[in-house]
Amino acid sequence: MGRRRNRGRNISGVLLLDKPIGMTSNKALQEVKFLYKAAKAGHTGSLDPLATGLLPICFGEATKLSAFLLDADKHYRVRVKLGETTTTADAEGELLESVDPSGVTESDLMQVLGEFQGEQQQLPPMYSAIKHQGERLYKLARQGLEVEREPRTIHIHALNLLSFDLPECVLDVHCSKGTYVRTLAEDIGKRLGCGAHVIGLRRTGVGPYDDQSMVTLEQVQSAFADKRFEEMDNWMLPLESALAEWPEVKLTPDAAFYMQQGQPILVPNAPTSGWVRLYANQSDFLGVGQILEDGRVAPKRLMQVRS
Repeated sequence: MGRRRNRGRNISGVLLLDKPIGMTSNKALQEVKFLYKAAKAGHTGSLDPLATGLLPICFGEATKLSAFLLDADKHYRVRVKLGETTTTADAEGELLESVDPSGVTESDLMQVLGEFQGEQQQLPPMYSAIKHQGERLYKLARQGLEVEREPRTIHIHALNLLSFDLPECVLDVHCSKGTYVRTLAEDIGKRLGCGAHVIGLRRTGVGPYDDQSMVTLEQVQSAFADKRFEEMDNWMLPLESALAEWPEVKLTPDAAFYMQQGQPILVPNAPTSGWVRLYANQSDFLGVGQILEDGRVAPKRLMQVRS
């Protein structure tokens, strides 16, 4: 009979990790999960190894909310080199073409940035994790293959120029889920007529989270080595922080009981549509609800956090 596996601590919450450069998102997740001795953990959308910045790590019951963070808007700060295109649209790829960008003015760039704001169609890059007939596109790309991809509808909410010093510029991007910033930079370069690729990418926002409360992997490793476990746990944010932008609905004890049985409830003064945060006993986070067409609040993702 085999040894019984230790499942780890039953903890729930969200850690805002500052993912280091050169590490995959999954590697960062596994390292943090080990350091926290967590039984269950997941992240909320991969960052390229080249990218740094905000990677929310969901522990325990928070994994039920990760899909909502996947669907949330993102913020990025991206450093772009004009005049060069690469196979991967970033600095890790091989150089494909070099064009002198000295004729590009700040005014030219500002005009092009304005053209890229709003809803648009974007063609996902070959170097992406999208699957084609069960195979990741980046694996096909490494074999020198290119397959037909379907354009995706994305929304660029804001695209601001932070600095301009040829051949480089730094942009602040606020975009919808599914936006490939590498492709955005490459398309901007095409529109300018000189090409471009990403040489630095940092995620600064995911849904309600920004980069002000992040902790580095080094901080977590140091706290673990020094056995500052309480401090590590204090870095975790409560479950409902992932939904901080949603309206809240507070339930009476009776309503909370029926909600936990899976029954939609009519709640006075509740919103008339959309997603809501559910609370029992005024302040106990119960989970996620959705307003039905008849006005009742239906349970969608309920939490089971141990007290």
